[in-house]
Amino acid sequence: MKKFKDKLINQSLKTKWMLTVGITIFISFAVISIILYVALQTWLLNNEEKNALRTVDDVTTFFSSQGGSVTIQEIQNNTSLMKAILNQEQTVRIFNLDGIEILRINDATTAAKIPNNYEKLLAAEITEQTVNGKHTFVVNKIVQIGPFQGIMQLIHPLTTFDAMMKYIITTMCIVGLGALIFSVSISYYLANILMRPLVQLRDAMQTVRDKGFEEQSMLNYSANDEIGDLLTIYRSMMNELEISFTQQQQFVSDASHELRTPIQVLEGHLSLIKRWGKDDPEVLEESLDTSLAEISRMKKMIEELLNLARREKIDPHSRANINTILTSVVEELKVVHPTALFTESSVGQQKDVFMSEQALAQVLRNLLENGIRYNAQVPRLHTTIHYEIENVFVQIEDNGIGIAEEHLPHIFDRFYRVDEARGQIAGGTGLGLSITKMLAEKYNIELSVTSKTGNGTTFLLRFPQKNAQF
Repeated sequence: MKKFKDKLINQSLKTKWMLTVGITIFISFAVISIILYVALQTWLLNNEEKNALRTVDDVTTFFSSQGGSVTIQEIQNNTSLMKAILNQEQTVRIFNLDGIEILRINDATTAAKIPNNYEKLLAAEITEQTVNGKHTFVVNKIVQIGPFQGIMQLIHPLTTFDAMMKYIITTMCIVGLGALIFSVSISYYLANILMRPLVQLRDAMQTVRDKGFEEQSMLNYSANDEIGDLLTIYRSMMNELEISFTQQQQFVSDASHELRTPIQVLEGHLSLIKRWGKDDPEVLEESLDTSLAEISRMKKMIEELLNLARREKIDPHSRANINTILTSVVEELKVVHPTALFTESSVGQQKDVFMSEQALAQVLRNLLENGIRYNAQVPRLHTTIHYEIENVFVQIEDNGIGIAEEHLPHIFDRFYRVDEARGQIAGGTGLGLSITKMLAEKYNIELSVTSKTGNGTTFLLRFPQKNAQF
C-alpha cells in the first residue's frame, strides 16, 4: 500500500487529475448503479409476487364459480379455461390431502415439496424456491372443488425476472465501462487544457534558470482564475527578480569600473612611497593626502552604489515636513561648505508629503550639493516651497556653471559626465543625481530640470498629496 501511495504521489499532476476524476466518477456510478439495481430488483420481484398471488386468486375464484357440484373429472375434461387463466410458464397442480397429485395444468416444471403446516396452507404462503434448477415462486393453498378438498400448488418461474436483471446488470456494466472511458478521456483532455499554463510556467522558469532573463518566454493566459492569479504573481516576481539581478549586475559593473581608477592611484602612490617617499617628506605628505582623498572618494562611492542597489520597501504611513527637513539639511551643508549662501521661502499653508524623512533629506541634500559642487563662484542657492491643495512643489535654484541643453536628458544616468572639467570639480562620484532620480520614482515624485550654460540650474519637484502610489 505504501509503495502504491508513493508511486501515486510521484505521478504528474495530469495523471493524478485523470486518475482522481476517473476513480471518482467510477465509484459514484457504481454506487448509483447498485442503488438502482437493488431498487429495480425489489420492485420487479414484488410485481412477480403479486402476479403469482393474483393467479392463485383467479384459480380459486374459478373453482368457486363452478358451484358445489363440480367434480375433479369435469375439470380434467375441461382444462382449456384453466389454461387461459395461467401463463405458459406457470404450473398448477391439485393434490389431495395425502399429497397425491390429482390434477396438473401446464406441466412446465416438476412439483415442489408441500409443507406439512396446515396453517401455512390456509394462508396461501408464497415462498422463493429453486425447482428443477429454476428460480421460482411457489404457492401452496387449501382449495375446495365441489365436494373435494385438496391442496393447490402454483409454481411461478422467475425466468423472465432473472433475464431482466441480467440484462440490467450487463447494461450497467457496459454503460459504466463506457462512462469510465469517457470520463477518463474528458479528464485527460481537460487536464491538458488546464495544465497547459502550468507547463508553460515550468518551461519559462527552466528557460530563465538555463538562459537568463533575456530568454523569458511569453505566457499567453489571461483568464481571471487561480491559475491567472498565479501567473500574475509569477510575472511580478520575475520582474522583481530581473530588476534585482540587473541592479546587482549594474552594481558589480559600476563598482569594478569606477573603483579601478582610485585603486590604481592608491597603488601608484604607495609604490612611490615605497621607492623613495619615505626619505622625502614632501612626496610622503602629498602621497598620503592623495591616498586619503581617494579612500574617502571610494567610501562615498560605495555607499552611493549600495543605495542604488538596495530595494527597500516603502512605508505607506511615512510622512515628512519639507520645511523641517530642509532646515536640517541646510545646517549640515553650512558646516561642510561655509562659503555657500542659502535662502528659503514658502507659499501656502504647510503640509506633510508622503515620503520618509531620510529619503527626502537625501534628495534635497543631493540637489543642493550639486549646485554647490558645480559652481565657479560663491554658491548661492534659493529654495522655494509652494503648498497647493493637491500638490507640493519644491524649486531649487543655483548660480552654478549650468548644463548645456544636449546634456540635460542624461544627467540622471550613472557616472554621466557633461565634460572633463565638470567631472574634476569637487570630486563628485557621478551618482548623486541617479540616487535622486531613483528615490523620486520610488515615491511617485515628478522631477524636472532646466538649465543653461553659465546661468545656473533649476530643479523642480512635485509631491502629489493623494497617496496614490500606495
